Order: sequence, then C-alpha cells, then structure tokens
Amino acid sequence: MIRVGIIGGSGYTGGELLRLLVQHPEVEVTIVTSRALDGTQIADVHRHLKGFYDLKFVDATAKSVAKAADVVFLAVPHGAAMGLVPNLIDEVRIIDLSADYRLGHRYESVYGPHTDPREAVYGLPELHPEVAHADLCANPGCYPTGAILSAAPLVKAGFVDHIVFDSKSGISGAGAAPTATSHYPNLAENVVPYQLTNHRHKAEIVQELERLGAGTVNFTPHVIPSIRGILTTAHIFTNKDLDSDGVRSLYEDFYAGHPFIRFNVPSLGSVRGTNFCDLFIERDVASNRVVVVSAIDNMVKGASGQAIQNMNLMFGLDETTGLWTPALSL
Repeated sequence: MIRVGIIGGSGYTGGELLRLLVQHPEVEVTIVTSRALDGTQIADVHRHLKGFYDLKFVDATAKSVAKAADVVFLAVPHGAAMGLVPNLIDEVRIIDLSADYRLGHRYESVYGPHTDPREAVYGLPELHPEVAHADLCANPGCYPTGAILSAAPLVKAGFVDHIVFDSKSGISGAGAAPTATSHYPNLAENVVPYQLTNHRHKAEIVQELERLGAGTVNFTPHVIPSIRGILTTAHIFTNKDLDSDGVRSLYEDFYAGHPFIRFNVPSLGSVRGTNFCDLFIERDVASNRVVVVSAIDNMVKGASGQAIQNMNLMFGLDETTGLWTPALSL
C-alpha cells in the first residue's frame, strides 16, 4: 500500500486529489496539511467526502509529512513548493502541482525568483514516459495539457509552421478564492478573454512543443460560465498539404497505447470528472490548416487526476489504476 501525503489539502486541487484517491485500491492517505484548518475534519471542509475520510487537517512540517508518506503531493500556491522540496526530496517521491518545477530556466522570466533550481520530470505521461523513474515530478498546468496534446503529433512529425491555440476554461481553474472574474454576475451568460497574448501558461506550451520541434506558438485563454473543463481549439498551420486520413493515422499512431487519449467529438460533458483527453481532428481543405479540438477536465487531467496518473507510473502501477471511470455527462 502506497502511503500518500498531501501538503495543501484545503483547496480545489487538494479536494480533488482526496476524491480520486479514496477509490484507489493501492493507496492510503495518511496525512493532509493545512495551516489555517489545523484540527478540522477533512469532511467538514470537503463536504462531498463525508463518510469517506476520518482524517483531520494538520499543521505539520515537511519532515513530519515525509515520515508519514511514500509520496507527497504538493497542492500549494506557486512559489511555495520550492521551499518544501529541499526538505522532502531525500525522503519521499514528490509530485508538485504548482508551476515551481515546470519551466527550468524560463521560470524566473515568467513567475519571479526561484530558490531551488533543481530539475524535475515534466509530468505529461503521453510525452514523458521517464516520469516512471522520477523522484520529483512537475505536474503540468491545465491549459498546457489540452494544448500540447492537441498539437504534439503534428509537431513531432515536423509538419507545423505555426499554431494558434484558443482555449476556454471553466472557472475552477482560477482557484477557490473568489475574484471579480469568478463573481457569478460577471461570468454568467458571458465569455471573458484575459491575458490575450501573455498568459503565463504560454511559456509551458512553448517549452514542451519546442522540445518536439514546433514553429511559432500563439495562445489566448477565455473563462466561460462552467465550473469544470477546458476546450481548446488548435489551429495548426502546416508546412505542407496533408490528407485527412494521413493526419488521423498520425495521431492514432502517436497515441497508441495511451489509454487516456480518446478520439471523440469533444465536449466538456464527455470528460467531466475523468482523466481523459478527447481529441477531434479535421483538415481544412481550403488551406494548409488542421483544426484539432481537445477537451479535458481541468481539475482531473488538467491537475489532480494527471498527478495520480504520474504517481501510478512512478510506483510501477498501471496508469489507469483508480482513474478508469466514465464521465458525469450531464
């Protein structure tokens, strides 16, 4: 049995980790931290978990968490993980859900100073099988997961000139703390574009696609009046005319053996609550453009579910363990 610790368990990603892990047959959650909620029952905060956990949040040091766990999930704000990892890395395996170890040398230009410039494996299993051997896994961002998976096969094949990603996200991606954007009257019956050309997740998308050989990458996010999900439309302009069957075969071959990639007409309802990424591909016959639409649940494949997928691989389990579940389609 894998002993799991969660540092920062009171927010959306922490709650989603707890929801998914409770049905994992090879896991026991042993310690969950929150400074502000020390001594509070987990189910008093995450009320949907009533009857599933008899644990309380604790205000514990990183060393104390390491003693109680084999793997630690860091569900903390950006900038906090780099202060925790040095005290954990020699004791346990770590999966960081923040951005602290995703970007390497690019981090400081996007987020600010970094105090622990060690390398981590980028935890997108479909592109990084080496995550199975990682001691420190940098779990990807939600927008980058859907964007990268929608374009990777064409990029890897060397067929891409430039890409325009248009992404629309449910409001849970903004976190549990309310903001003007997430305030219901401002979002209901609305679509709100933001950070049109300089969203910080663009650096992550560029980094991963550059590793595969990408051309120019453009990315614009929007918030939509949905709780969960990200729908990304990738307009991929190719450097040669490709036939539809060839493009489809390219994607099917690239993702062969990856159980969480499905070729399906994407909708947020089709992936809600799951770790799937649904892809739909159509060639624009009038130009050298391929349109790929991806759909993920930003809280699962875009965060906590992918973190558990990485944990499974790191501990030699089938990557679907505890995650093979159909969507809540309505």
